[in-house]
Amino acid sequence: MNSKEQMDQLAVSAIRVLSVEGIQKANSGHPGMPLGAAPIAYELWVNHMRHNPADPSWINRDRFVLSAGHASMLLYSLLHLFGYGLELDDLKAFRQWGSRTPGHPEWRATPGVEMTTGPLGQGLATAVGMAIAEAHLAARFNRENHPIIDHYTYVLAGDGCMMEGVASEAASLAGTLGLGKLIVFYDDNDITIEGDTDIAFKEDVGKRHEAYGWQVIKVDDGNDRVAIGRAIEAAKADRSRPSMIIVKTQIGYGSPLAGQAKTHGEPLGEDNIAKTKACLGWPSSRAFDVPTELTAYMTEVKAGLGQSQKAWSRLMESYQAAYPELFAELKACYSAELPDLENDDEFWSFTGSQATRSTSGVVLNRLAGRLPNLIGGSADLAPSTKTELKGRGWISADDFSGSNIHFGVREFAMAAAANGMALHGGLRPFCSTFFVFTDYAKAAMRLSALMRLPVIYVMTHDSIGVGEDGPTHEPIEHLTALRATPGMTVYRPADGKETAAGYLMALRRQGPTCLVLSRQNLPTYDETGRGALKGGYILRDCPNPSVILLASGSEVELILEAAAGLAAKDIAVRVVSMPSMEIFEEQPKEYQESVLPS
Repeated sequence: MNSKEQMDQLAVSAIRVLSVEGIQKANSGHPGMPLGAAPIAYELWVNHMRHNPADPSWINRDRFVLSAGHASMLLYSLLHLFGYGLELDDLKAFRQWGSRTPGHPEWRATPGVEMTTGPLGQGLATAVGMAIAEAHLAARFNRENHPIIDHYTYVLAGDGCMMEGVASEAASLAGTLGLGKLIVFYDDNDITIEGDTDIAFKEDVGKRHEAYGWQVIKVDDGNDRVAIGRAIEAAKADRSRPSMIIVKTQIGYGSPLAGQAKTHGEPLGEDNIAKTKACLGWPSSRAFDVPTELTAYMTEVKAGLGQSQKAWSRLMESYQAAYPELFAELKACYSAELPDLENDDEFWSFTGSQATRSTSGVVLNRLAGRLPNLIGGSADLAPSTKTELKGRGWISADDFSGSNIHFGVREFAMAAAANGMALHGGLRPFCSTFFVFTDYAKAAMRLSALMRLPVIYVMTHDSIGVGEDGPTHEPIEHLTALRATPGMTVYRPADGKETAAGYLMALRRQGPTCLVLSRQNLPTYDETGRGALKGGYILRDCPNPSVILLASGSEVELILEAAAGLAAKDIAVRVVSMPSMEIFEEQPKEYQESVLPS
């Protein structure tokens, strides 16, 4: 009979072999990291991570984020071996159109993939948001002997992630908040696409993260699973600091090209795969041939992993009996149901002249009283963007129960962390800065759209009415850029009632919404309101109009003035407010024709 150690080592070899075979069949991919980092991932998944392959959406599972998304075959091989529903045929279809194994991991496309990764550094930054979500929900709902929200967020990152600025932003925030249940593995293999890391990257990454407030643990041999396991346990023992485990690995381990930059992004070739199998002692020369004894062993592993969820379900039953009100509130947090805001007159009540950034603050606080899972903050601009939830407290290293977050001047990491909170579940996140600084947040906003995450982006100081700051703070091309982003809903309201409509639509939609809000005061119009839920509607009309004037946001005031001037010259004008082109284009053709006749 094979020992557990022998089967575990066979599983590590299987991850390596399946990865390079999938890449070879596709004739495209990145074999180096799967060969080098397989022991890290397997040790974590088999001995330390709480997860249940039979239920990938279990809310108290540990999260695993492959920030180095180019190593996707590593993750797909893990998901296959651990029984997440990926079959060998899926591995054979790596990088093929319509497969469940795309070139970089995609959330929703593959069971067990926690987020869409590929743009380096964003996986780590998004994981910070996941860890914030876990800490916040735990602070609010856990009670003595009932730790119902209690899980870790693990990240596997590479040299590229360590170089990207967003990872540094996020690591600084994580250290400030003391996110002790965030554990990052740094696959330190000294190689990037262009060659040895020394050509562009020579700093001491460990000391940098110690300066951020992290615990740093080093493992000298990436094949030493015992040392990796000890490092994981040491990381878990420190609940006051996030941990970075720096594991020294060899890119392309076991292959004739080990240690060479070309293993980063090129298939090994059939001859080199045969030599790699020989080096690893792999028992079969046939491609995608997993030993039956390993399949049987991993079936037992899967069954064992499922026990953690069964124990948690028993704990939840006890929690429901002991704390029925808290249980109901937690259930509501994870529900997609919304209060009936459309028929709530107070929600739509605005008068006078106000900037839409101000009416946005009013709406946010009206929502805060109705949505217990609303959470968010700004990149150090809450007084200007009006995004503080009054009376809901601020998250800090000492108390995570608040609903307001100081993200600091970190726009990119803020947006990525908001994605992480949305991915985690149980929360409705928003984040905010000046509209011009969507430039800094854009890459994370694009991932929001790719993943269809309902993140609300509150972007203020729209248009030229931004005060005396000058051209550096004047958004010019930003509206066009966001409207050109597939999957992003842009909502530019003309007054408070349209702002309320924008928030309601953002809460209803499967995907991100960017609310584009004015700094300057705008009138409140009698005609605005629920019609804005359709994205575009007739604001003022006349019989047989010969001209249609259409605008959004602060320019609605201008076209109303223009319409009055034209009417004085006996020119019949229809005025259309179009806060969201995307929502208007989703309306029935008959409605679109009634507003904008062809």
